[in-house]
Amino acid sequence: MDHNKQKGNIWKIFKDFRFWILLYFFLRLIGITNPPLEITHNWRESIGTMVARNFLEIDANILYPRLDFNGNKEGIVGMEFPIYNYLIFLWSKIFGYSHFAGRFINLVVSSLGIFYFFRIIRIYINQKTAFFSGIILLNSVWFYYSRKIIPETFAASLVIIGLYFGLKYFYKNGNIFSFGLFTLLATLGVLSKISAICLLGVCIIPFLDKKVNRRKKITMVFGGFILSSLVGWWYFYWNPYLTETYAFSHFFMGVPITQAISDLVDNLGLFFKRFYDTALKYIGFFSFLFGLFWCFYKKEKLLIYIYISVSIFLLPIILKTGYNFAFHEYYIIPFVPVMALMAGYGLSSIPRKKVSVIILFFIALEGIINQQHQFLIKSEMAKLELLETKLDDWGTRGDLVAINCGYYPTPLYMAHRKGWITSNNHLKSKDYLLRLKGEGCRFFIILKKSFGTEVEQLPMEKVYSDEHFTIYNNSFLE
Repeated sequence: MDHNKQKGNIWKIFKDFRFWILLYFFLRLIGITNPPLEITHNWRESIGTMVARNFLEIDANILYPRLDFNGNKEGIVGMEFPIYNYLIFLWSKIFGYSHFAGRFINLVVSSLGIFYFFRIIRIYINQKTAFFSGIILLNSVWFYYSRKIIPETFAASLVIIGLYFGLKYFYKNGNIFSFGLFTLLATLGVLSKISAICLLGVCIIPFLDKKVNRRKKITMVFGGFILSSLVGWWYFYWNPYLTETYAFSHFFMGVPITQAISDLVDNLGLFFKRFYDTALKYIGFFSFLFGLFWCFYKKEKLLIYIYISVSIFLLPIILKTGYNFAFHEYYIIPFVPVMALMAGYGLSSIPRKKVSVIILFFIALEGIINQQHQFLIKSEMAKLELLETKLDDWGTRGDLVAINCGYYPTPLYMAHRKGWITSNNHLKSKDYLLRLKGEGCRFFIILKKSFGTEVEQLPMEKVYSDEHFTIYNNSFLE
């Protein structure tokens, strides 16, 4: 009897979604202090960390984010609203700067986002679908992006949490406080990453629902006006202003629709890969297709409305980003919760529970196996952590440097310097070297393995060299 009771208690724990949230939270703490040197998208992580570190070391004005690779200029640039970067800055003011801060903040917010995703589905659909959907989302592309120092899952999670309070305002007699939280969190989420707006397609449903009173609909229109005004001001006025004023354009602001369509047609295979591979991996994607088919077959109106409304809101994002949507896997992230919902509904509809649990197990296994490499850093990339110390031996943090890392700003961030990211071909030109010296560049760094390759001896003093990089001082460059 006691044995059966104990077994029942263990099974009860496994059925509690909070257990899985905590389990995956602790699992993703592996390597949580790692610098942004993962195999993929380290360049984007280093951009975010540059902004946060510059808030700490130069200027804390959130309206003027700045990067380090604009030569001897200020580096102020238009970008996503840097609330995520600012939270890293605030953490650093209290505890000191570390890579742990960016990863941990994203992990906490993203975990809360998945928990509120589960709560929304449990309230408005059912417990079983909520559990399956939540587990699938935990093992989706969100698994490792929720610990990267980039704002995608952070932004989507803010919107999801906001939706919880917005739906509560509509359907659960929520007060003005619920409305305020919805407006605040949804606005911050879309400001942090404009593609997260696709999740707000869910808000169409209450406006089509005759049970929702007119006053609440008018109030939500007001909230939408606040959101669209702030997002529009930041992305379509302030960003262009910063780009024009400081003559530094870096962040992608989209392409004409005709070009986007042409690029997508030319890259259809890569575009579809974001859905069948990146989002949920193969078993999860087939579960999504089954769930999508089944909800239309069963005429599950709420699920159908959710899928269509979010898809409609995603379409302009696709048509504005074009090739970038196909090329960069993180653009699919805001749409993944809807795919997870469809997949979860599909599994929950299987009559035999053991079958659905087995499929869920293999979805999790496939997701983790295909993403675990993101938790590790190759030894040759880890050597870039030595750049800052070696440069400190020969100069100061105020020295400008040039690095042969192409378009990747990661090594410059690891050097903890400002300056130029350039190529081997440029560094072979003496005129180019002299121009950079004239603009204040003191050290030239040649990466030999990660992000760069060796070049012939430069016409200047070699102050340090090992198998990974060489540092030149331009003292004798004439």
